[in-house]
Amino acid sequence: MLDLCNVQEVKALLARHGFRFSKSKGQNFLIASWVPRRIAEESGVDENSGVLEVGPGIGPLTQQLCLRAGKVTAVEVDGTLKPILAETLGAISNLDILWQDILKVDIPDLVRRQFPGLRPMACANLPYYITSPVLTALLEARCFSSVTVMVQKEVAQRMAARPGAADYSAFTVFCNYYAEPRLLFDVPPSCFLPQPKVTSAVVQLKVRSGPPCPVADEAMFFRVVRASFAQRRKTLQNGLAAGFPELGKARVGELLERCGLSPTVRGETLDIPTFAKIADALAGI
Repeated sequence: MLDLCNVQEVKALLARHGFRFSKSKGQNFLIASWVPRRIAEESGVDENSGVLEVGPGIGPLTQQLCLRAGKVTAVEVDGTLKPILAETLGAISNLDILWQDILKVDIPDLVRRQFPGLRPMACANLPYYITSPVLTALLEARCFSSVTVMVQKEVAQRMAARPGAADYSAFTVFCNYYAEPRLLFDVPPSCFLPQPKVTSAVVQLKVRSGPPCPVADEAMFFRVVRASFAQRRKTLQNGLAAGFPELGKARVGELLERCGLSPTVRGETLDIPTFAKIADALAGI
């Protein structure tokens, strides 16, 4: 079996197949063997797991997942990797590779078909440019016990931020609504070919069985969250007035006071139950 983290073997493999890195697809391949091994170990994957991997690249993480999981299904959009993956992963019996765009896949249907009788999990080394849409799709699918991903460190910190922190954002609220994020470890640029300009980090999202608090109307909840962060450093009253122009500033102020909040509070200091309280009050108008 090829050592997919040996830089000389990787370069020879890519040259053999005439492969060129795509900047538009954000391709950076792992060349430090401890990284895919540790991701697979800390993901908690075992023989009872069915793992959806997004973007296998040339397959170092795929190999490690296949050693541990009951089945792995890798979804890859770049068809130029077909002959490479045939060489690197073709002999693995518990692996399916689907040549599709994960953002166009019906994920719950895929999971039902691919992993009957197995505990569905997701694992990926995500290209930076599609981190948010892919994570959104994986979490909204509501069919995984956990989602373990390598992303830009700045994004990982945002996912795990606490209310009031500088990197607390609407994306933080989204991730924490669906899951409990936990930072696992950092991965320096030297672990990749070619080297990215930033440090990466691995984060695990333990998916919740339901929202962390009762929410009457999910669409209203997320509309409130987006409006609260849309004009950062502005008061919550101004943010909500801009996001709900049909209400007007005075009415928003009255609603916040009914929720026990000062109109001068800022959205980035609020936790999920407080956003839910505001959303429920708005839904009742």
